[in-house]
Amino acid sequence: MPFEVTETFKEKWGSSPSFEDIMVLKGDMYRQVARRKTFKFSVNGAEYFAKIHNGVGWGEIFKNLLMGRMPVVSAVNEYDAINTLASLGINTMTLAAYGRRGINVAELESFVVTESLEPAISLEDYCADWSSNPPSLRLKRALIKRVAKITRELHENGINHRDLYICHFLLKESELDSLTCVDDIKLYLIDLHRVQMRSKTPKRWQIKDLAALYFSSMDIGLTRQDLFYFIHHYTGNNASTGLRSNSKLWAKVARKAHILKAKH
Repeated sequence: MPFEVTETFKEKWGSSPSFEDIMVLKGDMYRQVARRKTFKFSVNGAEYFAKIHNGVGWGEIFKNLLMGRMPVVSAVNEYDAINTLASLGINTMTLAAYGRRGINVAELESFVVTESLEPAISLEDYCADWSSNPPSLRLKRALIKRVAKITRELHENGINHRDLYICHFLLKESELDSLTCVDDIKLYLIDLHRVQMRSKTPKRWQIKDLAALYFSSMDIGLTRQDLFYFIHHYTGNNASTGLRSNSKLWAKVARKAHILKAKH
């Protein structure tokens, strides 16, 4: 039974919590889907987020497999993703505790607890009024560059997010308040429970991630030059070379993004 608790979390708890202690935690519910819930709780003044899995059931597993999707059966996906992103230097959540028990893959009990990043604002909310109240070019380009480099780092290391919308990039308010140079701005990638990791990112999932980014940023007033700037930093080439050498890729990204736009 994998079970891991950081020393920092033990100190806040006042001892070492048991598996059962964490499974029965309660707090401010953020999301509850079937047998998985995400909530915020506090321990001795420190705030944490817990994602508790109580088994997905065979029905959910077969449904995902029939749709050609890998089912998420426990918190191990998020645990592995947090550790992998941290090893790559990509800012994400800080692990506090993780556990998994059971043999039946459909009834696994598991959890992942992370330190809260709040107070924070999503990139989606931060950019919401850009179309009517544009930011400085330097700030906009710094954020585009940061998103492009994070996405490039993921894909070059065989990782795809599966929900790579700009709402899943967070900016910590304390860091924004103390920021002296926009080039140092930090983004934290969250919502990692559906992340996939392989030796190489399949083209299908690369397109899905890029289309999600494009779709979710369509209404924030980005210019054609901004899109070229993203391509430049994502490919590592100048934009014209990046477009010419990957014309089919970018055409598929645009098509998929516009399909998502039409659906929403």
